[in-house]
Amino acid sequence: MTTDLPESFDVLCVGNAIVDVISHADDALLAEHGMVKGTMALVEADRALAIYGAMGPGIESSGGSAANTAAGIASFGGHVAFIGKVAGDQLGQVFTHDIRSAGVHFDAPDPGDSDESTARCMVLVTPDAQRTMNTFLGISSYLSPRDVPEALAQRAAVTYCEGYLWDQPVAKEAIRKAMDTAKAAGHRVAFTLSDPFCVDRHRAEFLELAEHSVDILFANESEICSLYETDHWDTAVAKVAGHCEIACLTRSELGSMIVTGDGQRITVPAHPVDAVVDTTGAGDLYAAGFLYGFTNDFGLETAGRLGALAAGEVIGHLGARPEVSLADLAKSL
Repeated sequence: MTTDLPESFDVLCVGNAIVDVISHADDALLAEHGMVKGTMALVEADRALAIYGAMGPGIESSGGSAANTAAGIASFGGHVAFIGKVAGDQLGQVFTHDIRSAGVHFDAPDPGDSDESTARCMVLVTPDAQRTMNTFLGISSYLSPRDVPEALAQRAAVTYCEGYLWDQPVAKEAIRKAMDTAKAAGHRVAFTLSDPFCVDRHRAEFLELAEHSVDILFANESEICSLYETDHWDTAVAKVAGHCEIACLTRSELGSMIVTGDGQRITVPAHPVDAVVDTTGAGDLYAAGFLYGFTNDFGLETAGRLGALAAGEVIGHLGARPEVSLADLAKSL
């Protein structure tokens, strides 16, 4: 049971609780194991072990898309909570410690009698800084409606959910409960499409969400074009404008565009970086900056610039969470 809650949160993030194992790799290794560069693939335990055995030296870092966003919001100084499921194993302890130490409110749900382990993601970073992810979901995919305390969604200005969770029916029910609770309390719902392959698997449901349930949609260019089954950016932009209040669409070095239901199109340039080291978490941290700015009434353009700043920081090093205070970086904005 959740106790001693603050009166309110800026954002509640709901997603997979994952520990990332990050290593540099070349294109040959990806080809050898049948990976598609720049995407996320779900893998079973035996394939996860095979990929792990083929990886070079790496680092372990707590991750998960919505959890990274939560850590980013906390780094800006926002009040944020996270819902995700971990096991009582060592990686579960690592994840719990890391997200709490980042300043995020997290009550780990009871794992019950499950013998599933905490989720882990093997992240291979190629010389072009693209990240290719192979995720073993473990117990995280068993997030259920009973793991979603209504008090959290009732107290958050925005409830933000990741599309990756949609692959599991029980986790889908958990997301719908969080969204419905937020809506009933008069708050907004945000959703990230997560990955073009994820969109391909759930296009009809994601379209329904965008049109009827989601107020703020996050997607990169590949994801939004996949959602509307088009190769043309302008076509996708025009379609999403009629489906939700705000769409935040990222385009890597081309920056981002914020599209509103009333016809605004705000172009935000990418934040300058000295060198791109690892694009893991770029979209997650963009969402963090935008949601922090949005929930603190900074306006859409400034919120977008905060998103670009956070994304720029995280792609400058290995790992999907900020290494410096985003609040300090944002002072100039």
